[in-house]
Amino acid sequence: MAHFASAATLGSDPLAGVRTRRIVALALDLVLVSILVTAIWIALLILTLGLSLLLLPPLYPLVAFFYNGLTVSGRKMATPGMRALGVEIRMHEDGARAPFVNAAAHALFFYVSWFFPPIFLVSLVDAEKRCLHDMLAGVTVVRRM
Repeated sequence: MAHFASAATLGSDPLAGVRTRRIVALALDLVLVSILVTAIWIALLILTLGLSLLLLPPLYPLVAFFYNGLTVSGRKMATPGMRALGVEIRMHEDGARAPFVNAAAHALFFYVSWFFPPIFLVSLVDAEKRCLHDMLAGVTVVRRM
């Protein structure tokens, strides 16, 4: 954590167990986004008398983008899954709350990373346990204190 907050600010080890917590938080968030997308799609299906069937493919990434952007840039600095597992996202330079642009970019880079799975291995060699999409978005995932 050379760039932003001292260990005293965030506790003794703000990176302890972050990788495992992130994976479980992701699973929870994917379930929550899926439920949200299903509810929106059913509502649209009823309101448009079936014409929204064409909206299904772009609906999931669109909802996931705003879900991550709005929740991470909010006052709790984490998605519901992240909050449940005790992690949050902060700006890497100064530890401040991530603005919507960075939070949404983080989500976009994360989902693009799924097309190149070996990219996730960057986290194993980075001293701060940051993934490539964290670096591109300028954020760090730390334990909530």
